[in-house]
Amino acid sequence: MRDLVLIVDDVEINRLILSEILADKYDIAVAADGREALDYLYGDNTLPSAILLDIVMPEMDGFEVLEQIRSKELTRKIPVLIITASESSENETRGLKSGAQDYILKPFNAEVVRTRIDASLKLHKYQHQLEQMVEEKTNEVTQVYNHTLSVLASIIEYRDLESGAHVHRTSLLADAFFEQMMKMDKFENAIPCSQKKQFVLATELHDIGKIGIPDSILLKPGRLEEDEFNIIKTHTTLGGSVVDRIAEGLNDSDMYMKFCKEICLHHHERWDGKGYPMELAGEDIPISARIMALIDVFDALVNARVYKPAFSYEEAIKIIVEGAGTQFDPNLMEVFQAATDIFIAIEMENQD
Repeated sequence: MRDLVLIVDDVEINRLILSEILADKYDIAVAADGREALDYLYGDNTLPSAILLDIVMPEMDGFEVLEQIRSKELTRKIPVLIITASESSENETRGLKSGAQDYILKPFNAEVVRTRIDASLKLHKYQHQLEQMVEEKTNEVTQVYNHTLSVLASIIEYRDLESGAHVHRTSLLADAFFEQMMKMDKFENAIPCSQKKQFVLATELHDIGKIGIPDSILLKPGRLEEDEFNIIKTHTTLGGSVVDRIAEGLNDSDMYMKFCKEICLHHHERWDGKGYPMELAGEDIPISARIMALIDVFDALVNARVYKPAFSYEEAIKIIVEGAGTQFDPNLMEVFQAATDIFIAIEMENQD
């Protein structure tokens, strides 16, 4: 399959000359001005492998077109070679600084035109291959990294005498909740769809801070004394500290670690501000933690623990719904109620 080159020039003779030079090796598309070029690029057309872009054009010059091309995800990586007069070194410099890969001088030298386009396409394809290789290696490392953290989270659950199935179930519940939430327009900006995977993975570490809680308290059957409960509550801040240690050396903007920190710290906060560790209330509680609070309590209710028997699904649903506006975000109840059948199916298929 031949590469397609888009030629953008307001002078027809220039378009004809360049088309003639390139037609033996490339498929050609042409645009007579900047607006026509953008209409082509963002219309229902085959994207070009390279763009030859004249700088001096009426209404919308080549620099404006180049800015548009580089600002859109669809086109930002397409090699652009600017067309400029031989004496306009200022245009060459500005074009290259604006993101053009190379330039072609007027009057056109056929051999130079072909050589520069060939070189630009080869470089672009080589860069693409390198990016793919880096992405594949990064994905491999990320999978090992995420698996290691998931195993660590499961170990914490086993120590707590809860099956590692709790970690697995809460991640499945989080996934189901997210899917249901995305079906409702009012939640479309709560957590972007692109961040679903990071959010679901982060839920697995919600109780990682329990690693710092003594067995005598963590495994105690029955009701805890006030001082013991105060120690249990520190698993939230301990979890936040663990996440900070894990995140050392990573990019501060890593969304996965951000969700981990929010969920570890705040999944025991309450909508009415009576939770812990920071007594945050309402929308001051991160949305990720508000969702996790609901999911965690539901799973804890319907499964037996050292301190209580399992509740029925009907009882658990009733408790969650009655907690709207006090313990839980009332805005999330619509999502929860729409997802209850899926929640029950997940619990039945993944029992301790």
